[in-house]
Amino acid sequence: MLTHCTLCPHRCGADRSSGKKGFCGAGSDAVISAVMPHHGEEPPISGTGGSGTIFFSYCNMRCSYCQNYQISQDHEGFKITAEGIAEKMLSLQECGVHNINFVSPTIWLPHIVEAVHSARQSGLGLPLIYNTGGYEDPGVIKMLEGIIDIYMPDMRYSSPQMARKYSSVKDYVRYNRESIKEMYRQVGDLELDSEGIARKGLLIRLLVLPEDIAGIKDTLDFISSNFSNKVYLSIMAQYHPSYRALDFPELSRRVSTEEYQDVIEYAHTKGLEYGWSQDHEGLVSEKDRFIPDFKNKEVFRYYKK
Repeated sequence: MLTHCTLCPHRCGADRSSGKKGFCGAGSDAVISAVMPHHGEEPPISGTGGSGTIFFSYCNMRCSYCQNYQISQDHEGFKITAEGIAEKMLSLQECGVHNINFVSPTIWLPHIVEAVHSARQSGLGLPLIYNTGGYEDPGVIKMLEGIIDIYMPDMRYSSPQMARKYSSVKDYVRYNRESIKEMYRQVGDLELDSEGIARKGLLIRLLVLPEDIAGIKDTLDFISSNFSNKVYLSIMAQYHPSYRALDFPELSRRVSTEEYQDVIEYAHTKGLEYGWSQDHEGLVSEKDRFIPDFKNKEVFRYYKK
């Protein structure tokens, strides 16, 4: 697929194997920026041992407010082979993490699948997480059946116009929803072990944006109509103006408590009770401990060795 790249809905057709680049700017060599036991994910993902997270550089979206812009847009990181990725996974397993968490994996799937094959042969036994901004091709997601254990996609928008304006992607809503339906078909509702750690399933992330830019109520309507009422949601209040957000006055502030609580209450009215919300006021007072700095060895302020 690297010789005629159709890994995401852009379907650029670039011959990345010969150095040609499409929308995302990625070439033939995988690039990662950080590998760490991540303690800031949802409780059944991070648990006590952390989520074995591999942050990939480059992205097939250009979100104007991206908090990971240092790696998604500025492309901080280093090249690595598939065998190198496999070694990173095995090293994380030795650290006692609960899973392997691929962040922004879409455009690197050939490298990841090769690495997983190698790591499994060498004793990797952890669940694999597909952690994505949600701009996916459902046909490509279908190819991952039996490989990915936990899907953790964003449902970033309910309006294709908003997605085009703020993330430079076409037809986001259709591709996002069809892909997540395929994810759900493969893995179903989130399954937790006796210690509350996720082993398999779907966890949908909803980032509340100012001025209802995300249109989350419409997204919640879709979720309640297409999945069981036991689907797990993570409704996030952590938005802060980052990257080029100040180019848009409507994105130049945090969400208000009222905006956030309105989404939480609507989810309850739809019978969606499984998952997590955040302490909106606490996030404001904690000096942005969720804001990453990929130029710092300890990417997050809460980082645990």
